[in-house]
Amino acid sequence: MAAPRDASHTTDESAERSLPADSLGPRPFPVEPPYDQSTRDPVPVLELLDVSKIYRTGEIEVAALRNVSLRIEENEFVAITGPSGSGKSTLMHILGCLDVPSSGVFRLAGHDVQTFDENQLADVRNRFIGFVFQQFNLLAYLSAWRNVELPLVYAKVRPAERKARALAALDVVGLADRAQHKPGELSGGQQQRVAVARALVTEPGMILADEPTGNLDSTATADVLALLDELHRAGRTIVLITHEHDVAARAQRTVMIRDGGVFVPTAAAVGA
Repeated sequence: MAAPRDASHTTDESAERSLPADSLGPRPFPVEPPYDQSTRDPVPVLELLDVSKIYRTGEIEVAALRNVSLRIEENEFVAITGPSGSGKSTLMHILGCLDVPSSGVFRLAGHDVQTFDENQLADVRNRFIGFVFQQFNLLAYLSAWRNVELPLVYAKVRPAERKARALAALDVVGLADRAQHKPGELSGGQQQRVAVARALVTEPGMILADEPTGNLDSTATADVLALLDELHRAGRTIVLITHEHDVAARAQRTVMIRDGGVFVPTAAAVGA
């Protein structure tokens, strides 16, 4: 694919200034209608009903998820935690529409995800979910703003608007003065904030953060968690995957995964 035209050469003045931070508010989820018609209750953003995921290699079957039922409401901040191998990553891939369940039902904003075709899934991932990963996944040869604009390139947004929105997203995460810097010129915490800006630039309704502090020191971790708090207060649904209890404690609610299933600790276990 040909490299995108350099937006810095455009004559459109909007390409040379950032948009107001409040222009990056969350895009509404595609809910039609917005309420369950039988109960008039709001439709949850994410709903899993008895979801299992089985991986098969020859005659060997591995159950990564076992009958998981989970409901996450709009504008909730939920942490999903558990030990390595518990099924957190598999659950994250399903919630992010990167994988599909082997059985059960997964609904996004009331829509059965299993009925979506590949184009619809790609559109959901690009427009309604912002991804932040432990590995920053930045392209080393691109500046910060060009890394941030990439989802808009895929969405075929015009170059002038791409740059304006990328600069606005960097301003939201406090890196407007680092827009021209490449990843190698940024600290780990700054690189993760660039990754958060990239997740924000499409104005998604949900941020899905998979171990976003795993490669950061305590100061950078505090900065990223404070940023997630701000995004939550601005109206976004935040789903945070982590194995760190102090990180999970920042969420409104914690869901524990163990051996592929949702684990509800007993009172004795909580006190242990």
